[in-house]
Amino acid sequence: MGWIVIIVLVLAGVVAYDLTQTKHAILRNFPIIGHFRYWLETIGPELRQYIVTNNDEERPFSRDQRRWVYASAKKENNYFGFGTDNEVELASNYLIIKHATFPYRPPKPHNATEASLHPVPVAKVLGGWRDRRKKFRPASIINVSAMSFGSLSSAAIMALNRGCAQSGCLHNTGEGGISPHHDQGGGLVYQLGTGYFGARSADGNLDIDKLVETAERFNVRAIEIKLSQGAKPGKGGVLPGAKVTPEIAKIRGIPEGVDCLSPAYHRAFSSPDELLDVVERIADATGVPVGIKAAVGDLGFWHELARLMSETDRGVDYIQIDGGEGGTGAAPLVFSDHVALPFLVGFSRVYPIFAEAGLSDKIVFVGSGKLGFPERAVLAMALGCDMVMVAREAMLAIGCIQAQKCETGHCPTGVATQNKWLVRGLDPTNKANRLANYMATFRHDMGQLANACGLAHPSGFTLDHVEILDGRFGSASAREVFKYQPGWGLPSEADSAALLAELGLAAAAAK
Repeated sequence: MGWIVIIVLVLAGVVAYDLTQTKHAILRNFPIIGHFRYWLETIGPELRQYIVTNNDEERPFSRDQRRWVYASAKKENNYFGFGTDNEVELASNYLIIKHATFPYRPPKPHNATEASLHPVPVAKVLGGWRDRRKKFRPASIINVSAMSFGSLSSAAIMALNRGCAQSGCLHNTGEGGISPHHDQGGGLVYQLGTGYFGARSADGNLDIDKLVETAERFNVRAIEIKLSQGAKPGKGGVLPGAKVTPEIAKIRGIPEGVDCLSPAYHRAFSSPDELLDVVERIADATGVPVGIKAAVGDLGFWHELARLMSETDRGVDYIQIDGGEGGTGAAPLVFSDHVALPFLVGFSRVYPIFAEAGLSDKIVFVGSGKLGFPERAVLAMALGCDMVMVAREAMLAIGCIQAQKCETGHCPTGVATQNKWLVRGLDPTNKANRLANYMATFRHDMGQLANACGLAHPSGFTLDHVEILDGRFGSASAREVFKYQPGWGLPSEADSAALLAELGLAAAAAK
């Protein structure tokens, strides 16, 4: 009988600890039971090796990828021992980054804060070409992509925004509007989807006055017009009714508990010409840079947009290309799997259109779609991206375990749910630190890769730095694969010089 009492007391103590600690959302939401998840995770490599899968088979993110994000976010050892477990010579489309014989020697950081955050600013000034009143140089080449409050929980949004504030990143609001949870110090990219939430008139059209009011009330650094999303191109946003709480309904101006289905089209414009008029109206009214986000399908739109920007005094400040492999809270399977080009294919078709029109130096190019890992980001920048946006990888950093229950409202870690019990398990302060750690580690690795290739900054990557293996003991330069002309993908010499001078790297880079 005495042993039973001791066991009950021990279990009660474990429950009390689990419910009050803030490091692990799983334990707060599932006391005692949650420990089994971590124990199984510990012996996961052995289970997969002998019973289930290897470290590279799981999707959308492999075990190795998730382990790297988790370890980086927790400031744990994110090194891997014993060498690669990939079949490198037999792997198709495997990326190899070609290092220099004599790496670049960077100067020592000026202070401890700079050393810990590993700042890597963008080579171009956002809004510089159109001389927007509030143009600026983004402080980080890695930023948080669009995820709405509603799709994600209040605690998750707070963690992301606080983490962005700590690490100097931009935080895209997603198309669900700006909530108080976004107002935690991080700079915002205010996304305007077809629902125009936060800038919506009574009849569902875009209200410029409301847009200006919202942009001035919050820390909005840029505005993004969402034309389409990689995971569900050609369809509007989908927020299941189970996630439409009274708070979300009030923010969006929609009925509570009813599926929120945004239109597939914009009411404010219906052609590239009208789009540019809206872009200039928004930029003139708010003063902030204005960009567009789109997945890539028919290329006619992009040719027409480049022509109009070349021939008229109008233009977008940035273009974000979202790959068809990008994530979403909810979408029809056929749209997620079979509509829109993957990022590498889509971006490499759009960038040359603007390069040939003489516009590539004027526009900030942004990439998204499973780019939250250094080797993928290197290739994206070599293709011409000035910035990379990450979404699901940022979710992993704040505790997502890839349970893939986003559309059900039952996310066990409190990230992608509105269930109050599950949300309470996610501590915004602790998870904000983890996002900041992930961002700092990501930038550190990008800087290390650039230096290994003899470069002062990741903006110097070209397709000549990347080799792509074909799975048959052969390979090709990425320049051959994507058919880029010399000079494509690089910022202008003036932008590069200004960046290096600002960073105090000009003299060292010239050696």
